[in-house]
Amino acid sequence: MLDKRNVGAGAAMDMDTRQARIERLSFTTDQGAGERARLGLLVLESDQTMEWEFRTLTDLPGVSVYHARLANDVTVTPETLGRMADELPVAARLLPDYLGLDAIGYGCTSGATIIGEDRVAEIFEGIHPGVPSTNPLTAAKAALKALGVRRLGLVTPYSPEVTEAMQARFIAAEIEVTVVGSFYEESDFSVGKIDAESILEAALKVGRSADVDGVFISCTSLRAASIIDAAETTLAKPVTASNHALAWHLLRLAGINDTRTGAGRLFRKPLTPGAL
Repeated sequence: MLDKRNVGAGAAMDMDTRQARIERLSFTTDQGAGERARLGLLVLESDQTMEWEFRTLTDLPGVSVYHARLANDVTVTPETLGRMADELPVAARLLPDYLGLDAIGYGCTSGATIIGEDRVAEIFEGIHPGVPSTNPLTAAKAALKALGVRRLGLVTPYSPEVTEAMQARFIAAEIEVTVVGSFYEESDFSVGKIDAESILEAALKVGRSADVDGVFISCTSLRAASIIDAAETTLAKPVTASNHALAWHLLRLAGINDTRTGAGRLFRKPLTPGAL
């Protein structure tokens, strides 16, 4: 009777004898991807938009973006936003020090509003000491200063509680919020599906007021980057948005001052001295 175990062992031995010798190859190294700047980005697990928009906004020679996903509740309320403070250090540690990050950002405008920009910065400093950090709210303030906006038209997708908290943050930064519009949508998943035409119409409706000299479209899930140019052309006023401002601010904090066409007025501006 044929011993199947011996046949199998013999076949394995034959295979081993047929394997080619592994030759050691030589190599050299350079600085790797992101030789000019390496940006770290914490993206909400529910966000469908940020990584996609950042690929376009930061598509510059020698710039790389490294993402980590951050646990969050898909329903946006002050309570769920506040709980993200516990998840920020967890996600930040997923971006290792040996990457050599030049700047790092937390991708949630409403989260930064409720948790507080200073607290977000403190968490980042504890995990990545000495690395400049930002978030969409801080970035928006820096962007609006660079653009000379003092009377703001604000577009949000949030409930009144969250929108009012955001207004208070801008007012505290001496940016008057004169007109506000909201989609009143608490589901971050649904916000990611609001189409670009609706976002453009909202920006124009808020921005047409004579009491507004610039528009900010809040929420990293809103697909707003693609409508910035069109909104600015129609309004003849500066317009920015969460991902738009955050990408610009991260680049400028990392020392990348390249200008871009097709990305609105902001991407032709340097970081204003003394800005956040």
